[in-house]
This record gives sequence, structure tokens and C-alpha cells, in this order.
Amino acid sequence: MLAIRGLRKSFGGRTVLDDFDLSAEPGEFVALLGPNGSGKSTALRCVVGLETPDGGEIEVGGNAAMVFQKIHLVGRRNALDNVCSGALGRLPLHRSFFFPQDVREEAMSCLERVGLADRALERCARLSGGQQQRVAVARALCQRANVILADEPVSALDPQAAVQVMELLKALAEQGMAVVAVLHQPELARTYAHRVVEMKAMVAA
Repeated sequence: MLAIRGLRKSFGGRTVLDDFDLSAEPGEFVALLGPNGSGKSTALRCVVGLETPDGGEIEVGGNAAMVFQKIHLVGRRNALDNVCSGALGRLPLHRSFFFPQDVREEAMSCLERVGLADRALERCARLSGGQQQRVAVARALCQRANVILADEPVSALDPQAAVQVMELLKALAEQGMAVVAVLHQPELARTYAHRVVEMKAMVAA
């Protein structure tokens, strides 16, 4: 589902990734651990095109969607509208937030998958941090992603909310998706991920 081979990336002469390999199969939840500067987030950003790699190959079997630490929801809009925005890439530009019925039905199905169908019409600003992150996951599902990339998805959450998000990501993997998450909590990684990859920061020459 996801294959990264020989990925290289530098910023201003500083090498962050050098010959980095990573794979994630359908049904697999892979956690990336490592110190700041080890290239964990950069690798994920290269997959979705937010960074341009200097070399290497990236293959994605389908669509990849990113879930961020900073959740980037529109707080004044309700959860359903925020999830519908995951479909913007396949809608005419003039649609804006006026989503057709089929998209709204698909978005509601995505909210059901993350356990928030009962909060569909609630403004996101009124949701808890954990609920907002689950809305962000539902938005990624509405992008029809086969691969979910999560960059520190629980760093800003309380322990209970963090567990709920981790359980959700594991459940999505077990439903056949490939999930890769950057984490700073080794205990969560080893509890919920099927495989843990530990990265090290590059040593300056």
C-alpha cells in the first residue's frame, strides 16, 4: 500500500533523511518513533507532496491523506461540513461549503466510522480535542484514502483522548487501511501499532 525507497531530503545543507526506506501493507499500523530532527514528519510530508524529496521513490497504492497535530478544522462550521471538505478535491470549485447530498451522506458514514455521528451538527469549536482529532480522521476518510498518515496525532490530547484516537487508528488498519503515525509516546506505539520503526537523527559531519 505504501513503499518508500531510498528517500533523501536536506534543508539548507542539513541532511534529514538519507536512504530512508519504509513500507506499510494493507491492514498494518506502523508507528514511527525518534527524537526531534530524525525526519519522521518530513518523511510523511514527502509522501503527500508537502515537501519535495531530493531523491528516492515513493509508491502509494491509492490515495494518502494526512492527519496533523494541529487539527486545522474550521471551528465555526459543524463536524459534518468539516468532514465534507475532504471531498473538495473531486468537486467543482464553486461548491465551496455547499455540498451535494451524496457527499453529505458519505461524510456522515465517515463520522459513524469514528464514532461521532451524534455530533455531526455540532460546531467543531465546541468539541473536545480528542473529538476534533477524530473529525480530522473522518475528513481523511472522506478523501477516500487508502493510506492514513498521522503526524503526532495525540501529542496535544489528554491521556483518555489519546487512547481513543490510537484505538481508532488501529481499528482503521484492521479494516484494511495502511496507517503510519509519528509518535513521541513509546508506550502507545508499542501498545497499538503492529510494527514500530525507530529513527535516529542524522549526525552532522
